[in-house]
Amino acid sequence: MGSDARAISEAAPRPCHPKGQGPCCGPVLPQALFLVAAFVSGSFPTGVLLARARGVDLRQVGSGNVGASNVGRALGKKFGILVLLVDAAKGAWPVLLGRGLWLSDWVLAALALAAVLGHVFSIFLKGRGGKGVATALGASLALTPLPALCAFGVFVLLYAAFRISSVGSLAGAVSFVGFLFAFGEAHPATLAYGSLAALVIVLRHKDNLRRLARGEELKAP
Repeated sequence: MGSDARAISEAAPRPCHPKGQGPCCGPVLPQALFLVAAFVSGSFPTGVLLARARGVDLRQVGSGNVGASNVGRALGKKFGILVLLVDAAKGAWPVLLGRGLWLSDWVLAALALAAVLGHVFSIFLKGRGGKGVATALGASLALTPLPALCAFGVFVLLYAAFRISSVGSLAGAVSFVGFLFAFGEAHPATLAYGSLAALVIVLRHKDNLRRLARGEELKAP
């Protein structure tokens, strides 16, 4: 009887726990599927679809970018805010779901980065997506709220001062890494995510940097 009870106990699935060692956290295939889902979620072209519904080709107006700032420029502030919120949600939900399933810190960081890369290299736009800022904001808020809020504060302050979205975006992305250290959140996984996300955002702003250097960068209306 005792041996039968032990056999049943050993065969029963163990619950997940916060260290990411439970059965729903260990298998590679489910984690890979989560990463694919995060990438596809990030790829969803919110701004393009909204602008198309309003009869506007977003790539032919303003900066030509598909993100929230250009939507605001083309369709108005309320639509820009709507796209910002949806694009941020694209980055937040994979991390929040993974946290609810007690996935490891490395998997959570990978989910966050996958969502950002999905937005930048959208499969629905033949790899020509946005700059990743709003999606990175959502992913970062879900991953490390305080550093992300402070980085967003940097964006808001610089945007208010210069009325140039790219200035705030670049400063916010880079400062996020510094805030990870300031709040003791610079663990290897979060630091890797923050550094790679900041690098991607800076590289996606290379044209903006050239326009800034020439004094030709577009300002908010």
